Amino acid sequence: MKLVTYNYNDAVQVGLIGTDPAKVVPASVLGYRAGDMTALIRELGGEVPASLLSKVDAAAGVPFADCRLLAPIKHPEQDVLCLGVNYLEHRDETVKSDVVYDASGTNTIYFGKRVDAAVDPFGEIDSHSDLVDSLDYEVELAVIIGKDAKHVPLAAAKEYVFGYTILNDVSARNLQSRHQQWYFGKSLDGFTPIGPWIVTRDELPWLPKVGIRAYLNGELRQNSNTELMITNIDVVIHELSRGMTLKAGTIIAMGTPSGVGMGFTPGKYMRPGDVIRCEIDGIGVLENTVR
Repeated sequence: MKLVTYNYNDAVQVGLIGTDPAKVVPASVLGYRAGDMTALIRELGGEVPASLLSKVDAAAGVPFADCRLLAPIKHPEQDVLCLGVNYLEHRDETVKSDVVYDASGTNTIYFGKRVDAAVDPFGEIDSHSDLVDSLDYEVELAVIIGKDAKHVPLAAAKEYVFGYTILNDVSARNLQSRHQQWYFGKSLDGFTPIGPWIVTRDELPWLPKVGIRAYLNGELRQNSNTELMITNIDVVIHELSRGMTLKAGTIIAMGTPSGVGMGFTPGKYMRPGDVIRCEIDGIGVLENTVR
């Protein structure tokens, strides 16, 4: 099943897509009172009951074609939690690049990404061309936490995953190098496209082994599989929850494979007018234009 945030008749709503991809059922039609996705995740108790699909299929909905998709979680309540260099080939290309930081350690690299407002599917990425000269893309599998997680045993981590979406971890490489940390260079306004929706956990195998790709202006740049991640989802949830509470609706971006702009010599970065298309099998497509 898919959960969407969308604009229909100038009203922002949350809804569900069942067997029929041409129909969106507003959550309110099913008796839910939530006004945004994080509230809906909480109202669902962190997982979609098995009986809900038949209710969605039987309910009256609105035409998907008349809906404008928005970022499924437009305003995350906390910073997005991100993994750095979580694919071996991406780790190797960072070592060769002109972007200066140390990714040679053996422990998982975690960092935060501030999000003022997530960029919608087909929305625009702000190039910040007065500040950034090396605007990069990073297609990532994003995990959505379904219920508050604290001290989660490794074997129980799956129970805390509500679903998945696609996140483009847009990055200003010159700011990363200048400030010797990642927060500023990854947190500028308009740097976090998310979407096109959330697919529920059961839509992908556990642990996910699906194709992940990125195209810049139609040129295939990134092409890998999530099974090649160094640190898996269950380890991340177990490790982080030992020392912090992962609240319902938390977004964890699981790192990007090789093929980013800084991996080329010279770097091949995004420019205004470029179109970046991110794909993950079983989830869909997130496409944005740089302005």
